[in-house]
Amino acid sequence: MIVRTTSSSWAQGIVQSLESAGVDCRQLFGELGLDYSALSDPDARFAQDDMTRLWQRAVAVSGNPAIGLDMARQVRPAALNVVGYALMSSRNLKEGFARLVRYQRIIAEGADLDFQPCAEGYRLSLTILGDRLPPARQSAEGSLAGCLTFCRWLSGTMLRPLEVSFQGAAPDDLGPYRQLFQAPLRFEAQRYALLFRQADVEMPLPTANEALAQLHDRFAGEYLSRFADTRVLHRARQILCRLLPQGEPRREIVAQALCLSERTLQRRLQEEGSTFQQLLDDTRRDLAVQHLAQPDLAPLEIAYLLGFADPSNFYRAFKRWFGMTPGEYRLAARSRP
Repeated sequence: MIVRTTSSSWAQGIVQSLESAGVDCRQLFGELGLDYSALSDPDARFAQDDMTRLWQRAVAVSGNPAIGLDMARQVRPAALNVVGYALMSSRNLKEGFARLVRYQRIIAEGADLDFQPCAEGYRLSLTILGDRLPPARQSAEGSLAGCLTFCRWLSGTMLRPLEVSFQGAAPDDLGPYRQLFQAPLRFEAQRYALLFRQADVEMPLPTANEALAQLHDRFAGEYLSRFADTRVLHRARQILCRLLPQGEPRREIVAQALCLSERTLQRRLQEEGSTFQQLLDDTRRDLAVQHLAQPDLAPLEIAYLLGFADPSNFYRAFKRWFGMTPGEYRLAARSRP
């Protein structure tokens, strides 16, 4: 089965941040059965679950649950592959974030990014998706920390968001978060997000270069085109996520959105180790876990967000996935440290 992957460039940034915090990553790679030398191969990619296991071991070894924030020390253009240079040559952060959303799969397939205007300014939202393992919160926190620090480096200013949002409960020690983000923090949010002032994202960047931006767009587009040719599963999953709140998506609709015939969609999914029904089931399961992390969402609401016309079907599916009801799962999740 083809799984979500992370580029060696971003994986190297993670490793450098962990090593700067005193973690012996060469030893961790050996313990986890990962190839440390692949970090220097620009074409190498690491499985999403392997990165999750790396974060988990790093937290256990360091005893620091906020270790993801150390990503702020390492993010420069090279850590983002060709995407970093495309951002660097953008006219402003607004244009740069649009490129980041467009090309983020080059960096990591497990990240789902969204950049939208809102009443207060602009919000860059992030969801980290796991494969077989639930994603580590350190991965999302590291992504937010790295993104903000990179924006500060690009703009040459001490950029302060209007708000930084986190899924899940607040950590016991908020000190490292306040020191890094220099902004109001909101926990138990629907998605991880950075909220920026309009003036900050529309301010011209000193690194802007239109000719280089077009060149990097071409490089990134070619990379993504080659990459996407064998990743129908990921694109189909993104479409399902958008369509599910409207009801259970039909295979025909998803195929049309991908500009494929139903037969071709089914064949491509089979080549990637899945089927349409399996992908639908896996996507619902992953989203159910994310929605249950939001205390203000009732199981009945979650059932409809997952496209179940009859809530009893959701309860049966959930018991098949996890061997317990949604309420029991939520209670067990709250009791975990």
